[in-house]
Amino acid sequence: MARDIPAQEQTRKWFRSHLLGRELELQELYDLAPGELDLLMAETAEIRSDLENKARSHGRWCTAGYVLQLARIIDARRDAE
Repeated sequence: MARDIPAQEQTRKWFRSHLLGRELELQELYDLAPGELDLLMAETAEIRSDLENKARSHGRWCTAGYVLQLARIIDARRDAE
């Protein structure tokens, strides 16, 4: 896959993934193996579906939504190749 990373995804915005056991910057999503990307999508989808989490940590809830959408886009681009 071409590494055309949009400028807005090169800004410092990280997500701490418990399933992957590390923090990830947005641009790192482009380099994740398909299985890791799947785990990240599952983790962020779970965070977004938990409305109590939204109340407790709105910033993490919002970041998880952004990471989830970007992961879906990357996954779809990989499928199209």
